[in-house]
Formats: sequence, structure tokens, C-alpha cells
Amino acid sequence: MPTIDEIRERFSHDRFATDAAEITIAEAQPQYAVCEMPLLEKHRNVRGTPMGGAIFTLADFTAAIAANGFAEDTDTISLHADITFLSAAKGEKLIAKSRCVKQGRSTSLYEVEVTDELGTPVARASMNGFVLRK
Repeated sequence: MPTIDEIRERFSHDRFATDAAEITIAEAQPQYAVCEMPLLEKHRNVRGTPMGGAIFTLADFTAAIAANGFAEDTDTISLHADITFLSAAKGEKLIAKSRCVKQGRSTSLYEVEVTDELGTPVARASMNGFVLRK
């Protein structure tokens, strides 16, 4: 089973999430992950709140870690994603938690909850994945 550092190294090659968005992997377990993203000026829209695309990137990356972090003989790729934005973040950091709802042979479903560090509910997402055998 890979260590958290090995998972971080593997997913460091997802340059948009790790370099551009500056997302970090805080926790990873089989079919569960927690990622964090600091709220920087580059993440904000014209109103000064986090842009929907930045929030979605965090949710998508977190689901990818949960689905693929410990997978040895499969890769799960995005099939469909749905996100609902709940409220503007009030803090300085976003935290996403993803958990597996259903893992099948060919498809999966992951739910992602995004909050800020103050506990403000920011978004909820559902991510369907297509499971590829290696």
C-alpha cells in the first residue's frame, strides 16, 4: 500500500491542480481523500469570492485522489460531474473531503464536500467515474 508521500509524488504530475491551483493532499485512504487549497487572489472572481472553476478543480482533484490513490489494477477517469455551489467561503482556505459511495466493476460514484476552514459549506459535488483495468 502506498504512503501519503508516494501518493503526493504521483499526483504532483497533475500540474494544473498542484501548481496552478496550489492544491495539497492532506489525507488519503482507500476510497477517501482530503485536499486543501489556499484562497489566493488568483482563485477569486470579480466579486472577490472563490471562482466556481477553482472550487470545481479542488473537488475533481480530491475525488481523483480518493478513487486512484490506492488503486493498483485500475484507473478511474471522470465520466460525469455535478456540483452545487452553496455559499461563498468566508475563510482563507478551502477543504474538500471525498468518499466513495459506490465502487463497481466499470463505474463508480464519489461525493465531495467542500468547506472553508471555518466550516462554511461552500459546495457539494458528485463525481461518476469510469473504471479502466490496467
